[in-house]
Amino acid sequence: MKILGIDSSGLVASVAVIQDNELIAEYTTNYKKTHSQTLLPMLDGLRNMIELDLNSLDAIAVASGPGSFTGLRIGSATAKGLGLGLDKPLVEVPTLEGLAWNLYGTDRIVCPLMDARRNQVYTGIYEFLSMGEGFRLHTLTGQSPMEIGEILDRLLELDRDVVFLGDGVPVYRENIQKCAGLRYGFAGPANNRQRAASVAALGAIYFQEGRTVSPDVHHPEYLRKSQAEREADQGRVL
Repeated sequence: MKILGIDSSGLVASVAVIQDNELIAEYTTNYKKTHSQTLLPMLDGLRNMIELDLNSLDAIAVASGPGSFTGLRIGSATAKGLGLGLDKPLVEVPTLEGLAWNLYGTDRIVCPLMDARRNQVYTGIYEFLSMGEGFRLHTLTGQSPMEIGEILDRLLELDRDVVFLGDGVPVYRENIQKCAGLRYGFAGPANNRQRAASVAALGAIYFQEGRTVSPDVHHPEYLRKSQAEREADQGRVL
């Protein structure tokens, strides 16, 4: 089984190929260029490096949201175009589940934080449960937008060790550090941002479970309206 993973949901652009539970290649950047400049050249570079025949793919896994509206649209369009051109199904991997997968096997609660601005984060709460020779991802709180104080209160109620990751960590680090009674840590630099390898690995599991969609019906999961839509709604109310 061979899965291509794509993640452009945040500041990071990342593509990867997983074959039979082994990472074959991954190309990830976190720099000042836009995803429209980087994603397709990265994919082409990866394809050339490992002599990848795109027709040999079983499916294309894409970080389906939430995240940057523009980044999600670019990733979605790339996945849809490849899926339609190659006649391959897509696997929609929720962005925060992909982030949580970066910490596969940890015995602590995992809490990804993506900066959603306006004192909000896209977040969820996850844990890994032992299953045979591996682990499965279990959702305690599904991904949603909420204020940073609300997610910290929920974590306090669970009274367990938690590890944070994502681009919301540097934004709200002080809030976390001031949260009395919270037992926490932060993921290291190799695992604290989106990685297409995690999207592909989780996508492979979902593919085996039959959780695929046709490229023509795939669309990103934004979870909330864009700023332009919110401003338009306010204008209609006024």
